[in-house]
Amino acid sequence: MSDDVLILIPARMASTRLPGKPLADIAGKPMIVHVLNRAQEAKAGAVVVATDSEPVFSAVEKAGGRAVMTRADHVSGSDRVFEALQQIDPERRARIVVNVQGDLPTLTPADIKAALEPLADPAVDIATLAAEIKTPQELTNPNVVKLVGSPVSPGRLRALYFTRATAPSGDGPLYHHIGLYAYRRDALAKFVALKPSPLELRERLEQLRALEAGMRIDAMVVDSVPLGVDTPEDLEAARRTLGRR
Repeated sequence: MSDDVLILIPARMASTRLPGKPLADIAGKPMIVHVLNRAQEAKAGAVVVATDSEPVFSAVEKAGGRAVMTRADHVSGSDRVFEALQQIDPERRARIVVNVQGDLPTLTPADIKAALEPLADPAVDIATLAAEIKTPQELTNPNVVKLVGSPVSPGRLRALYFTRATAPSGDGPLYHHIGLYAYRRDALAKFVALKPSPLELRERLEQLRALEAGMRIDAMVVDSVPLGVDTPEDLEAARRTLGRR
């Protein structure tokens, strides 16, 4: 476990499609505790949940984890993570900050560690994950975000664009972007200080703000896509995957 890596899990209760989802029961545990456990199992750095909810805070502490309270008015998880970072680490010991979404209960711990690998290259500001799309329906599904990238080395892409459209055209693999980010600390500070960008607003994809500002994002290609829980149907799928109780 690295002392200079901090894993932060933003969790808010006010989800539009699935209110209260961090506390949704999956196999006898709140969803946020599943995500906490996955992040802890990665053994990549200290893990803290950043929330605006006292019940989430209590659930995390009851499970033996650490949580911090943040403001309720954050527009994005990145903003919540940055506030939590300033609370937890005012001495600036953490050089790398990993943002793990609180609705990924099936995330593979090894993939969290994989997301750190591109940051060994000093030219990379932000690292993330992608998986090759294998299901034809995902190719045209606007809810599946595609990463358009150029190969840098085996299993690693430099991100050139993110889109909800089917891209790029022509023969070759297409990649499903997995919304987990490892930031250099200064890159996170720069990112949250930027205003929303034109392509970000058009595609409704926050990561385009970084690309439009000239920041470099590289992605490691992994084998599986974690289930993101956004709807009651997703929650049922997570319960089937992790076991119902």
